[in-house]
Amino acid sequence: MGVFDFFKRKYQTVSAVKAKETQDTGAFLIDVRETDEYRSGHAPGAQHIAVGQIAHRLKDIPQEREIIVICQSGMRSQRAAGVLASNGYKVLNVSGGMIGWQRAGLRVVK
Repeated sequence: MGVFDFFKRKYQTVSAVKAKETQDTGAFLIDVRETDEYRSGHAPGAQHIAVGQIAHRLKDIPQEREIIVICQSGMRSQRAAGVLASNGYKVLNVSGGMIGWQRAGLRVVK
């Protein structure tokens, strides 16, 4: 382990399309936005756990499945991905968040 390995991200960032493909094969999608944002429209099948609650709700997140995290633009989900990865989860962060999801033409539900 090199001196700079400590600073490496322990999760991957993927496109919305790749995230959807991964969700379709069994990954667990978590929307980490606030409740009002989630209610205004989210990816189908996304579970809502606000970023500030991730560390307190680890028991609700399946360790045996790959985890995908999404927010509005990708910033809050980076924080959530870091928390999950440091707790042993295999995590993917959605680049561009829900903005990227919608731009890719993927379905949104309310």
